[in-house]
Amino acid sequence: MDFSLSSEQQMIQDSVSKFILNDYDFDTRRKILASATGFSQENWHFFAELGWLMLPFTEEDGGLGGSMVDLMIVMEEFGKGMVVEPFIATAVMSGGLIALAGNQVQKDDYLPRIMAGELQMAFAYAEPQSRYQLNNVKCSAIENKGEFVISGQKSVVLNGHHADTLIVAARTSGQTNDHNGISLFFVDANHPSVKRTGYANVDGHQAADIWFDNTPTLGLLGEQDNALPAIDNIIDKATLAICAEAVGAMQIAHDRTLEYTKTRKQFGRTIGSFQALQHRLVNMFIEHQQAKSILLMAALKMDSNNGHDAKALSAAKSRIGKAANLVGREAIQIHGAIGMTDELDVGHLFKRLTTIQFLFGSTDVHTKRFAAL
Repeated sequence: MDFSLSSEQQMIQDSVSKFILNDYDFDTRRKILASATGFSQENWHFFAELGWLMLPFTEEDGGLGGSMVDLMIVMEEFGKGMVVEPFIATAVMSGGLIALAGNQVQKDDYLPRIMAGELQMAFAYAEPQSRYQLNNVKCSAIENKGEFVISGQKSVVLNGHHADTLIVAARTSGQTNDHNGISLFFVDANHPSVKRTGYANVDGHQAADIWFDNTPTLGLLGEQDNALPAIDNIIDKATLAICAEAVGAMQIAHDRTLEYTKTRKQFGRTIGSFQALQHRLVNMFIEHQQAKSILLMAALKMDSNNGHDAKALSAAKSRIGKAANLVGREAIQIHGAIGMTDELDVGHLFKRLTTIQFLFGSTDVHTKRFAAL
């Protein structure tokens, strides 16, 4: 089977790679993290100009018709630069839900603004008690005079503090753990009844805890009481995206560690000449290559199954989580104490790889899910 990239895919990879190399070096990223927003609005508009925000959407919706393999290519390059702009939160998750479940009016309203870089969005689905159970929803939406109002809390909402519009998963019927009875609603993030507490996660990405107090909604997204299949689908796509990001980050972690062992000296010799460290570097390389292979397998299977293949996706998340743990840990240990400093990118790579292991389902959760499918 030919796994080489098409000319269009090669162009996408080259454009993102050049951006990371020329405009998103480590020092630039540190300045972005120290800014008030925690990401660069200028970069976000640049993403829109180059068409990257159009990639996840079909041609019928005005996008580029990108496949899961195309998304994988972009996210792998983003992982190499540890990009913190809210591509997943806005384009993949929120935009993906609108494209999947929205009516034509909603698509015409929201999708062009997302693709133009004019609208920031966030998908509020997780709650303090829900862990990784997408059906565990206590946040409620009650109909009042023909309109729904939402009350409850959402936690660790990616890009939640800077989003203009939220998509909120709320329970419209049934009990907390029921699979039916969950609906999606648009909410004005700046409404007075919405309280947001924003913060930076350990990896530098922005998130927020959000409280709703009889908050009016802007409309229902998709079918009432039957939103869980759409949520499952979009979380799986986001999971593939962060798996690709992890593969890119692992490559840089290995490359930086290999370079370090060629210059760091102990006992009058470079530490890269020690056989024990050579073995550990080889193990890092093998883990990265295995992770890259299973990522491609998952992306291809999802593309052949209308963007959804839970078993292949969980196999990839489980394997990549284990690889991320080993590569990140070894990069820090071989660098020694300097690897923990803020001035070196290896420590930042380790933090992002550690976060990805637990984002959208931990390694153990996806291992159990794979076994159950």
